[in-house]
Amino acid sequence: MITMDSGKKRRQNRFLIKFWVVAILSLTAWYSFLQLQDKKFTSIAKVANSVVKILPVDQERKEELNIIFGIIPEIANEEEKTFLILFQNNNELRPGGGYIGAFGILKIKGEKVIAIDTHDTNVFDSGISTKIEPPFPMKDYLKVSDWELRDSNWSPDFATNAEKAEELYQIEGGEEELSGVVAISTKLLPSFLEITGPVSIPGFPGEYNSDNAIEKLQFQVEKGYVEQGIAQGKRKYIMKDLAKAILLKAQEGSLSDKKALVAKMEKHLNEKDVMINFKDTKLQEKIKKLGWNGELKKSEQDYLMMVDANMASYKTDQVIKRSFEYTADFSREKPRATLDIKYRHNGRLRNWYIKDYKSYLRIFVPDGSWLANSENLTDVQYGSEQDKKFFGGIINVPVGTIKTVSFSYDLPDNVTFENYKILIQKQSGIDLVKGKIKLIDENGKGSGYSVELKEDWEIEKEG
Repeated sequence: MITMDSGKKRRQNRFLIKFWVVAILSLTAWYSFLQLQDKKFTSIAKVANSVVKILPVDQERKEELNIIFGIIPEIANEEEKTFLILFQNNNELRPGGGYIGAFGILKIKGEKVIAIDTHDTNVFDSGISTKIEPPFPMKDYLKVSDWELRDSNWSPDFATNAEKAEELYQIEGGEEELSGVVAISTKLLPSFLEITGPVSIPGFPGEYNSDNAIEKLQFQVEKGYVEQGIAQGKRKYIMKDLAKAILLKAQEGSLSDKKALVAKMEKHLNEKDVMINFKDTKLQEKIKKLGWNGELKKSEQDYLMMVDANMASYKTDQVIKRSFEYTADFSREKPRATLDIKYRHNGRLRNWYIKDYKSYLRIFVPDGSWLANSENLTDVQYGSEQDKKFFGGIINVPVGTIKTVSFSYDLPDNVTFENYKILIQKQSGIDLVKGKIKLIDENGKGSGYSVELKEDWEIEKEG
């Protein structure tokens, strides 16, 4: 057990609230917090403009920082706020980022963290039936009859997922009035440990470091708890202990370590490993301006988003590599798009966490597109969400193999060569995806682009 004197507890409380708000909202000017660590958050707003003015960054960056500083006093005021934190395991990919194996309830008031509680989602879901029929293909492939919290992130749009998560949470017994929902990817764990160094957890064997933390944690909650005599309902309590250990090491770290930690967080926010949805519409508009809301973006021209949902393939996404080739051909009477997505299964054998990969793949394209052909898909589906159309189906990639899934579809009339531009959005939870874009004009002449999809990517035709 870790004990602290009252002074250290006060400092820890200050650090906890700063860490959660700073980490979740990526407040990049951490050093200004350290200079003001004995003042209240509301005081930060008074000095923010003067601090930002002297920072050696461009005007766009200063505007971002002013938005960030404007958020802090609205969150950390004297009104108690409650956040639902969804821990998404991207090794078991879902449309919104990853399987929600655990969730937390974070309560803050002013500078203090009132409570941080974590829960096993599977245990929580087993209590009360929602009586809500799940969307395709959960019922057939995941063998579930009710739509529950662990499967709430079925949309590539985080606001949609946040609303569904809150709905299912409250149906299943959650009583809190939420101020917002935050999704956090497993990818943050090794990233934090790169800065803090390895941590040990009393009562659990070995060290957790940036190389082994994910695999060790997965083994602990799937297998190790049995050997240690831990009840199944308590098997994920280790996540809270691990978070505490990392927070303590982060607090004790140097100024350069803390600045590096926030730089890591900003990277994760930009890559949609952390997504935020506030109930307060003014706050959420600020989050949208920063690009941290995980939205399904609007596009007036061409658009593409490739979205996978692991269908009971355990943690196989950690050994799946994706790449793609996309062509927009305007030499035809009707502009035709072709998309090839290559899946490489780098697993060597099947075990307790690696299987043949089965996924429900959807591609989101401009409204008005028309599917002409698809290959290597079964149970082909069509639908729409917001201003997008989607096509999709089930793919199977056996261990150690490569499979290419193909789509051909006509683009709507508003997608023209003269004004061509394309927005390609990255699915939350997926690492770097390399791709090639080819654009063919009315005379059959082609031009190409290479893509490294770490964040949302947009390109506009020159001339």
